Amino acid sequence: MASLPLPTSLSPSKVSSFSTCGLAFKFSVIDRLPELPSPWAAKGTLVHLALERLHADLPAARRTPAAAAGLVGEAVDEVLGSPECAGLDVGDVDGFTADAQHLARNVFLLEDPTQVRAAGLELKLEARTPDGLVLRGVIDRLDLRPDGTLVVVDYKTGAAPRPADEKTRLAGVHLYAFLVEQAFGVRPVKVELLHLREPLVLSSATTDRSRAGLHRRASAIWSAIERACATDGFQPRRGPLCSVCAFRDRCPAWPAPPPAAGGPAAAL
Repeated sequence: MASLPLPTSLSPSKVSSFSTCGLAFKFSVIDRLPELPSPWAAKGTLVHLALERLHADLPAARRTPAAAAGLVGEAVDEVLGSPECAGLDVGDVDGFTADAQHLARNVFLLEDPTQVRAAGLELKLEARTPDGLVLRGVIDRLDLRPDGTLVVVDYKTGAAPRPADEKTRLAGVHLYAFLVEQAFGVRPVKVELLHLREPLVLSSATTDRSRAGLHRRASAIWSAIERACATDGFQPRRGPLCSVCAFRDRCPAWPAPPPAAGGPAAAL
């Protein structure tokens, strides 16, 4: 059996996706199959863009829930008209927009944006792990706190994880903290996940212990990817994200739907 090519670089989200489902990782990263846009991804892009502009374009005193909702409304056509969303049908555009505005306003239930001092927004960083893996990621927000410390902030527009999965979700954000430390020589003191749907904040301190654990986890995942590439051993794993997976119609873990009445099977 011929081995598959190893990826030359990964984003923190792709590192996490391998743990979630090896086959979906293969379809996306190794086979590079096209991933059709989804309404959920488009809504996430819209909310992220509005919150980026809330901090980049408005002075602190003008950062209000109404302003956040207004920025969502202003960016709807831009996002839905982008090449990434070509052919996407979100159904009720007004309902789509209203829900995105609700998510953007919810950030004010989790923090006070007028007190946020962002050192970086949509920050693109790259670093190499001790195993030689190149990590590339885009950090939603890097905060500079009044005491001079840095905090990595990541927005989430989907459902918050179950308590049993919180540690795994936070581990992905710790990879962003690693990128910051490698790029600037300063370790963020904390990572935060702002789940806008619930709303809920998940946070974790970055320590020598967490950094060592991150390296062990990244090394283990990279070794598992190497083995899977050598044997084409990428296995599917059913879970909550299957409902929004772009590759579900290709997945052997999900049986093909029965043929429609009067379809080809009816003629046999």
